[in-house]
Amino acid sequence: MEIILLERIEKLGAIGDIVTVKDGYARNFLLPNKKALRSNNANKKVFEANRAKIEADNAARRTDAEKAAEGVNGKQIVLIRQSSNAGHLYGSVAVRDVVEALHADGVTNVTKAMVVLERPIKTLGVFDVKVALHPEVAVTITVNVARSPEEAELQAQGVDVMADLFEKDEAGFTEDYDPNAEPGEIAVEAEEEAPAEDA
Repeated sequence: MEIILLERIEKLGAIGDIVTVKDGYARNFLLPNKKALRSNNANKKVFEANRAKIEADNAARRTDAEKAAEGVNGKQIVLIRQSSNAGHLYGSVAVRDVVEALHADGVTNVTKAMVVLERPIKTLGVFDVKVALHPEVAVTITVNVARSPEEAELQAQGVDVMADLFEKDEAGFTEDYDPNAEPGEIAVEAEEEAPAEDA
């Protein structure tokens, strides 16, 4: 389907561009959300007549988004989640979780549609997430997923908590520990060392 774009859309074009998209994308997303018009002679005339107003409205929204971006750009949010010992989350962090955390942190002008999460977060760690406040204004926030506030603090300082955990586990073995010993060997040695009681 040929459409006229009413706003800049990434990988498609800018305001006023006439592009061809799949019918479903146009019918289900672009047209109902007033991001585009069907490309026909009547709509072309309507668009040209209103072009100045459409561009002015877009510029005003972009200015508002740029102001809002100052409070969002570089923001770090911490999400505490349970995970396996290997660092895999029980469940995942989705767009809704990111938006709720931003709202709890006082950033109320971000909606679910603005958060660009290419795939749900399923492991512990620090992730950069894009927030598109306007088609032409995008900022990056940091999402810190950890098992506790202490771990989140370490991760924020650049410590790989999972690698650290495995190193501690390996260092935790005592020198006497022999991973190749038979299950009963240590007990037998202890019996031999015990002084024999007089009968």
